[in-house]
Amino acid sequence: MSEPQGSEGTTQRLPVIEREAEPDRSDQSAYGPPPVLEAQAGGGARRFWSARRVPAGIVALLLLLLAGIFLYDIAAVRADRPAMHWRRVLSEQLAERPLDDIWVLIGAGVAAALGLWLIVLALTPGLRGLLPMSRTHPDVRAGLHRDAAAMVLRDRAMEVSGVQSARVRMRRKKADVRTVSHFRELDDVRADLDATLTEAIGGLGLARPPALSVHVARTTRKKG
Repeated sequence: MSEPQGSEGTTQRLPVIEREAEPDRSDQSAYGPPPVLEAQAGGGARRFWSARRVPAGIVALLLLLLAGIFLYDIAAVRADRPAMHWRRVLSEQLAERPLDDIWVLIGAGVAAALGLWLIVLALTPGLRGLLPMSRTHPDVRAGLHRDAAAMVLRDRAMEVSGVQSARVRMRRKKADVRTVSHFRELDDVRADLDATLTEAIGGLGLARPPALSVHVARTTRKKG
């Protein structure tokens, strides 16, 4: 396309913007949901691990203080100064008290419990309130809070005809749904809830979809 420029009647070619051809809408693969990786299909995603910053910080601080106190005491002894009073008393108590003494057993029990607690923290992932979602890309991980998942299921349950109130308790492996119905047959309400909530759980995109447990009760009317 051209247009006259100035009084001499010269023409100038306008720039042309070329657009890429749009994908064929008949091809469902271009608009369908992204495929789930084979390694993650069927609940292969692992749980998220907690950083454990607070326990690690407390342990590091205690070890630092303990090491500093012992280092200062050793340096004082090397400088021909007497050792700290608490260390001399502790050494005497450990040398004189038998192993079956009550205070020795209490101290050993506290130390064993503290060590067991640290081992459990090191071997367990934590973050129980975060549910891993299916991974569609190897470099991207996503999670869904259990409270958010429970809210979604509760909203979907309230959409079922006959449901007056609903309460959802979301766990890692089970979704416990308790509802109250004020009309319709309980079996019909339960069947609709099973179908609706099963579809809702599938729409959450969780790597390990929880088992569904539905309880329907009849509302109690107050007698005047």
